[in-house]
Amino acid sequence: MINYRSLRLVCVRLPTGWLGTPALYTQDHADAWKKVVDAVHAKGSKIVLQLSHMGRQAHTSFNAKGEIVAPSAIAIKEGHTVNAAGEAVSHQVPRALETHEIPLIVEDFRKSAALAKAVGFDGVEVHAANGGLADTFLQSVTNKRTDKYGGSIVNRANFVLEIVEALKTVWPSDRIGVRLSPNGAHGEVGSQDNYETYTYVLQQLSKHDLGYVALLDGVGFGYHNKCRVVTAFDAKKHFKGNVIANSSYTRDTAEGAIGSGSVDAVCFGRLHISNPDLAERFQNDWPLAPEAPHEHYWYGEKGAEGYVTYEAYSPQL
Repeated sequence: MINYRSLRLVCVRLPTGWLGTPALYTQDHADAWKKVVDAVHAKGSKIVLQLSHMGRQAHTSFNAKGEIVAPSAIAIKEGHTVNAAGEAVSHQVPRALETHEIPLIVEDFRKSAALAKAVGFDGVEVHAANGGLADTFLQSVTNKRTDKYGGSIVNRANFVLEIVEALKTVWPSDRIGVRLSPNGAHGEVGSQDNYETYTYVLQQLSKHDLGYVALLDGVGFGYHNKCRVVTAFDAKKHFKGNVIANSSYTRDTAEGAIGSGSVDAVCFGRLHISNPDLAERFQNDWPLAPEAPHEHYWYGEKGAEGYVTYEAYSPQL
C-alpha cells in the first residue's frame, strides 16, 4: 500500500543570487525560519532544508563583490537570469574559482546546515542538480579545471563529496540527502560522460549511509540527449540506500515504480504547486488541478503565483 503522507515533506531551497528566494546564513535568518519550522511541525509534517549555490546562474547584482563564480569561466549562452531589480537580463561570464576558495564554499554549506539543525529542521539536502554550482562541478561540459576539482570523474566529484563530508560533522548521515539531475539540460548542462559520472557519484555517495538520493530520473524537465539516460533502476543498482525519483510522474506511474521496487519513494514538484493538498487528492481519488504554467511560479517581470495562492480541494457534499 502506498503511503501518500510521505508527500508531507517540505524541501526548502536556498539559492544564492535569485530574486525573492529565502536564505539561512545569519542568526536573523534562523530566527525567522524557526517560526516556519515550528508551524510545519505543528501540522505533523517534516521539513528538510535544501542547500544550494546557484553558481553561474546567479547575477552579480546580488553579490557585494559584483561577481558570480563557477568551476570555469563559461557563461550560459541562451535564456536569461533576473537581476536584483527584477529585470530579465543576459547571463554573465562567471569567474573561475581559485582552488583555495572551494573549501570556503564547502564551509558555507556546513554553517548553513548547522543553523538548520539549531532551528529544528528535520534534515538537509545537498542540491547538486539543475545546473547549479555543485552540478557544474560534476559535469565535464562546464568543468574545465586542471586541479583536484577538475579533469577526471573522480576529481569532478570531489566538491560534492566534500560537502557531504562537511555536513556529516553536523548531522547524522541518515538525515542528509543529495539531489542529482544526470539527464537534465536546465542551465545548459549535459555531458557525453554523464552516465559514467553519475553512476560513479552514486557509488561514492553509497559509502556515506545517507538518508536518500533524490534523482530526476526522467526527461520531463528537459533532456540533454548526449548520453544514455540514468534511470531510477541505475540509481538503485549503484546507490545502496533510499532512492527518491522525480520528474513528470503521475500517481499511477509513481505507484508502479514503488510497487516494483524500482524506487523507494516518488516526490512531486510542479504538480504539487497547483495542488497543495496533493497527498489527500491522491489518497481520496479527488480530481487534480492542472499543472501550473511555468510562468506562474517562476519569477517573471509580472510576478508569480506560488504554492500558497492555490487552493485545497473542496469536496461537494
